[in-house]
Amino acid sequence: MPQFPAFDVMTATCPSRTSLARIANKWTAMVVIALSVGPLRFGDLRTSVDGISAKVLTDTLRDLERDGLVTRHVYGEVPPRVEYELSGLGRTLYTPLRAIALWAEEHFTEVLAARESYDARQ
Repeated sequence: MPQFPAFDVMTATCPSRTSLARIANKWTAMVVIALSVGPLRFGDLRTSVDGISAKVLTDTLRDLERDGLVTRHVYGEVPPRVEYELSGLGRTLYTPLRAIALWAEEHFTEVLAARESYDARQ
């Protein structure tokens, strides 16, 4: 079995930083949370993630598929049907991303108050 080096995202040259950057992307978090309900077609996913453009959704899905977080299923039907779903690896990402989303929803009034206080001091 190959030996992998220890990864440390705090090290500038660590390749795991690319994964962290992908996970920290706001669209990644929203797509993963949206797909947690099960497979979705592109249009349904775009509706679920309000405000995302078709191009950004396409790019995000490609990146997530490349990283093994999302699987794309093409069905041989007319018209063609394509569905996206979280892979096993992608499902492991749902819990921490959902926790961050809940934190943002629960603490946003405090964040707004802090912003107003900061802006008033500037």
